[in-house]
Amino acid sequence: MTATVHTLKITLRSMKPPIWRRIEVASDVSLAELSDLLEGAMGWMGGHLHAFEADGTTYERPDPDGWPFRRTEDEAKHRLGKVLGKVGATMRWDYDFGDGWQHNVVVEAIEPLDPAVEYPRCLAGRRACPPEDCGGPWGFEELLEAIADHAHPRHDELTEWLPPGYDPAEFDPEQATEDMRAPRPLTDDWW
Repeated sequence: MTATVHTLKITLRSMKPPIWRRIEVASDVSLAELSDLLEGAMGWMGGHLHAFEADGTTYERPDPDGWPFRRTEDEAKHRLGKVLGKVGATMRWDYDFGDGWQHNVVVEAIEPLDPAVEYPRCLAGRRACPPEDCGGPWGFEELLEAIADHAHPRHDELTEWLPPGYDPAEFDPEQATEDMRAPRPLTDDWW
């Protein structure tokens, strides 16, 4: 059984107003497992490539083709508690290399496991995750402008493209907790 729990704050870079989450996860999760949990907490659907960078080391899934020029560590062989072993430790998590989503991950606390709590869980957050494949921070900015302005030339197109009920200002930590606990990646019929 896990002895400690990490409280992490994940902030999506280049977003104003900020998009962030505060989560609790077992300290002994692998970085591969952590990536799935971060996807769920943030609202990403999964299925895109990702990587972690901490203290000059890159962690990711091994390249199945074994390209020798890639010097990375296998994320499945490294535990959160070892890579980020103290309060204040940080790393970057990149999701969807094509869109270029970068997240800051900061350890806010490391505490004893509470047997009365079910982990992982999302404690708090702000704003909805950008929709998948919207073109990164710049594409999302254009999307927000277009859906807010009925006179924008792409308003109808982009409003129709959005997932049903999408509201960029909304965030539900209970739904994020459910998503963290769901299998990843999700299928192509996610909206």
